[in-house]
Amino acid sequence: MTPWSNENLSSYAFVDPHAAHPGDSAWPTPAQPGDDIDYFLPPPNPAHRLSYTLAPRDQRRLALHAALTAAGIPPKPEDRAVIDQLSALPADVNTVLQRWLHHAV
Repeated sequence: MTPWSNENLSSYAFVDPHAAHPGDSAWPTPAQPGDDIDYFLPPPNPAHRLSYTLAPRDQRRLALHAALTAAGIPPKPEDRAVIDQLSALPADVNTVLQRWLHHAV
């Protein structure tokens, strides 16, 4: 194996792929009607949203995840079984747990 030498590369010209040419415009031409280009989607219409409600147990599970994360204790994957069991408890117990987590911060 031969040692690397800068002398061998001196015959190659350096080309900057990011160099701007004077004839190039920094701004593209405005889109014309009928051009096939990407465009922004319109904002969502609340009337067209799905009317799906979560079961109370799922709401409590998500609330526990949010409360733990807000308290600085992000749930780990191995905590999932415990959170599922806690969310199965009555809503009053879940409210107390969230209150404790909120005051722990």
